[in-house]
Amino acid sequence: MKIGIAVNISLERRTGVEEYVYNLLMNFPMLEESKEHRILIYSPNNLKWSFKKLWTQIRLSWEMFKNPPDVLFVPAHTFPLIHPKLVITIQGLEFEKLPKMYPFFKRLFLRWMTKRNIKKADRIIVPSQNTKDDLIKFYHADTNKIFVIHHGIGNPEVALDATQTAFDIAQTNKFIPYLLCLGRGDQRKNIQGLIKAFKILKQDHQIPHKLILAGPNIGYKIYKNLKDDVICTGYVDDNKKWSLLKNADVFIFPSFCEGFGIPVLEAQKVGTPVVAASTSSFPEILGDSALLVNPYHPTEIAEAIHKIIRNQNFSDELIKRGYENVQRFSWLKCAKETLEIIINA
Repeated sequence: MKIGIAVNISLERRTGVEEYVYNLLMNFPMLEESKEHRILIYSPNNLKWSFKKLWTQIRLSWEMFKNPPDVLFVPAHTFPLIHPKLVITIQGLEFEKLPKMYPFFKRLFLRWMTKRNIKKADRIIVPSQNTKDDLIKFYHADTNKIFVIHHGIGNPEVALDATQTAFDIAQTNKFIPYLLCLGRGDQRKNIQGLIKAFKILKQDHQIPHKLILAGPNIGYKIYKNLKDDVICTGYVDDNKKWSLLKNADVFIFPSFCEGFGIPVLEAQKVGTPVVAASTSSFPEILGDSALLVNPYHPTEIAEAIHKIIRNQNFSDELIKRGYENVQRFSWLKCAKETLEIIINA
């Protein structure tokens, strides 16, 4: 079988969706069953196109017309006008659940694209049961063609020790404990709520910690009295990411809505206790291996963080549960299950 994979996104500075696509591409060749098939990658890098826009709808359509694969897998974005059998991944419906956090025209486009994907796809892959339920609720999608395949977790190859991390990130001459949040600065990530919770921790509990916000920042308000205690790193590469995760006292992911949420599992992988939102996919992905809180209540976020900081035994118990939880997830397993869906589309 000839399998095509459409990749119209950059994989150089990876966050959630890019991490998913990158790890599938890395793991497909490791599967024994992939040797029975020919896998072709279609991207702007190997299908040259004179214009920045409409690569998918025109250039990829032309390729599908000239030399179509047996099935086309679209792990992100949307599919070309001309296409063979289709397998499409839909990551989440945050724009439907949090409409006020998305510009009007972007929301319309995402809604149109999702409807189109659901209608035309022969099979749909989603990263969580929560996303499958949302597709059925908002779009009345055919449950029989939706398949839940959980994302995986990478392997930390380089992890600096705690002192080196403090020197490089906090730019201090002594180690200072820190809390960590990793991800984009989108409004739905609730960074502002986390900053409010951090302010409560500083004022009511006088914790010595810094708060490190790592990832592409869109912008949020940092209180004047916290400016020396909140560190915004911008995008961090893989090595730095794992180092930051490993040496944080607590990892916090208070996002209002996520289709999956890879960073919470990455934190558990390196033995860092997690505080996450009690919404969307987090109960499914984390169960009782993390403290789940109402993301709309900064006080509740603050109390959960403080409970971990002040109680080492409780922190150790969460770390143990986290190690057990992450055994359920791997990119190789994700790739194997995904390839099976593609082959049988």
